[in-house]
Amino acid sequence: MERRGAEWFEALPRRIPNRVFALVYSAAILALFYRHATATTHRGFFISTWMVAADITLAFMWLNSQAFRINPVASRPHPFPEDLIPPALDVFICTADASKEPPLRVAATALSALAYDYPPEKLTVYISDDGASELTLFALVEAARFGKVWLPFCKENRIKLRCPQAFFGSASVTFDSTTLKIKELYDNMKRRVEDIVEKGYVGDEYKTKVFSRWGKDFTSLDHPSVVEVLLQSGEDIDAASCSMPNLVYVSRQKKRTSNHHFKAGALNALLRVSATLTNAPIILTLDCDMISNDPSTPQNIMCYFLDKSFNPNLGYVQFPVRFHGINKRDTYGSEMKRVFHINPEGMNGFVGPDYSGTGTFFNRKAFYGGPSSMIGPRDPDHLVKSHINDKAILEIAQDVTTCDYEKGTNWGSKIGFRYGSLVEDYYTGYMLHCEGWKSVFCNPTRPAFLAEMPIALNDVVTQTKRWNVGLLEVALSKHNPLTFGRRYIGSFMAHCYSYYAFGPFWSIPIMFYAFIPQITMLINVSIFPKASDPWFFLNMFLFLGAYGQDLIEFVSVRKWWNDQRMWLVRGLSSDLFGTLEYISNQLGIGGRSFNVTNKVDDEEMRKRYDEGKFEFGVSSPMFVPLSMAAIINLVAFLGGVLQFLKSRGSEDMLGQMVLTSMGVANSLPVYEAMVLRSDGGRMPTKITIISLVLASFLFLVVSSIANI
Repeated sequence: MERRGAEWFEALPRRIPNRVFALVYSAAILALFYRHATATTHRGFFISTWMVAADITLAFMWLNSQAFRINPVASRPHPFPEDLIPPALDVFICTADASKEPPLRVAATALSALAYDYPPEKLTVYISDDGASELTLFALVEAARFGKVWLPFCKENRIKLRCPQAFFGSASVTFDSTTLKIKELYDNMKRRVEDIVEKGYVGDEYKTKVFSRWGKDFTSLDHPSVVEVLLQSGEDIDAASCSMPNLVYVSRQKKRTSNHHFKAGALNALLRVSATLTNAPIILTLDCDMISNDPSTPQNIMCYFLDKSFNPNLGYVQFPVRFHGINKRDTYGSEMKRVFHINPEGMNGFVGPDYSGTGTFFNRKAFYGGPSSMIGPRDPDHLVKSHINDKAILEIAQDVTTCDYEKGTNWGSKIGFRYGSLVEDYYTGYMLHCEGWKSVFCNPTRPAFLAEMPIALNDVVTQTKRWNVGLLEVALSKHNPLTFGRRYIGSFMAHCYSYYAFGPFWSIPIMFYAFIPQITMLINVSIFPKASDPWFFLNMFLFLGAYGQDLIEFVSVRKWWNDQRMWLVRGLSSDLFGTLEYISNQLGIGGRSFNVTNKVDDEEMRKRYDEGKFEFGVSSPMFVPLSMAAIINLVAFLGGVLQFLKSRGSEDMLGQMVLTSMGVANSLPVYEAMVLRSDGGRMPTKITIISLVLASFLFLVVSSIANI
């Protein structure tokens, strides 16, 4: 163990085996390309070229992935030192679409943050509503009222899970008379919010001054700035006669003709509003569905920021994104263990993990330039002396959220959250690291936060498609990690960031290995060495070595299997379509769009998800390549079995048969959705027919040019 300031950092034991394996595997990759350069096989130029391109991409991505494995480091927070005074904390919660992000869920997240074990006069929760929905505002008004009994109840009973929705749904809750009374109050609040959401508007019986701006001309895409203080510390008192934290609703101005920069723009608006009203030195960013799971988190995390011997250049502390409600099989690999757990530990051994977009505590100074250049229109060290509900200061807060405020400034380029990529979190963390800021990955035993995850496959791949477009916007720009990044953060971190930036390129090898070996096996063309050839064992080592290393890191065989299957699914859907969308955007054919992930639960869909079934249901074009691969692999598998039974070319085709068998095993949920299911989550017949036609066409095309 290594002592750094107030924190213990532990170098994980797997780093030595990882380094040894990396050397051996690198030698095997070099041998493979030697084989490509010297081998004479039956395959033609077309097959050979595509195979080399696929293997080069695999080798490049494997090289990037090894940077995470060179020096993995774990860290845990220490209890907050009693002799240190906690600084003020601003919490940013973002929501954008009340139809996909239920207002009640946004309110529950806000309540879990308001209930932190933190001095209420130093805690402010800001809600950015980019959809400017009066439904969301109504839910927050109701949450503010309910919070006056909920906060003292949680603190008096030392409750850990302080999101009411999650708490009352927990099997471990004991319902005594007090708890039942609080639950009744929550159910009443919940019913009022759900009634308003069902109506689609706030009726006159609930209208108060805070809803005065919602008129006939007020729309989600065209409206003035709205800044409303819903709770004011020192003025609003809870049921125990204690002060409440601040709760502020913000909706930045929108005009149809303006560029709103999606989530990064909303966060920058919050950054300026908070600088005007409270200017806390520490900022926590949360997604609207990511509830607090440990009320002591802010206190514990301050050991990183307040101990000057730790790291004066500390820009942010990143917690892993953990999810609740995942079924036992983790059908969609939603835990994303590699992205949110394994890889951040690898980056923790260098300058720190990337910014995940949520569950992150920031040093406010990090948004105003590098550690040695404190710039910005509002000094991050400035102490706000004005009253938070003062009319003059609220007018300033509304002014800094207008559409034209950022014109001619450094906002989004050198100040604040960064523009230029649909994945503003990845890009912001990357640029902060390049400016000299450090970060820390903190993974306590009890999850600090719990998030919701999509339970429909279309939502999963649509979300990752947006990420892929944004990642390519960084990869193929002047800020490419391998050129720009390497100069500022070193080679290992540059490769870590490149692993993500070039992630959409996984579609190249996956598309090749999902179709070509199978089709060529059907026409009796061998593309791999014979089973008796020593080179065959090199291919098997490369195949099993990569999969085996992943399996060891996952520990759970079931979760590893589903994760690797989703890697293949994404390669045939979101990686491919994300790349195509990026190309169309660059050609001026399409436009950049930010798709909000659907977080509305459907009971039947949830039931199917809990049973481990894939949810297709909609006629998405992203399901077509996936269905084509399933069809071709099944036909090739049956054809291969016949060939092996007849003992024709069994040695020549063993490698292709292994790949085809893996393809069939991974496609079992697709076959079930195509043929065996009749529920709402089955594969649409339209997609099945289109896939059959295109699979037949692809077979004919590849068959005709296989020997060219």
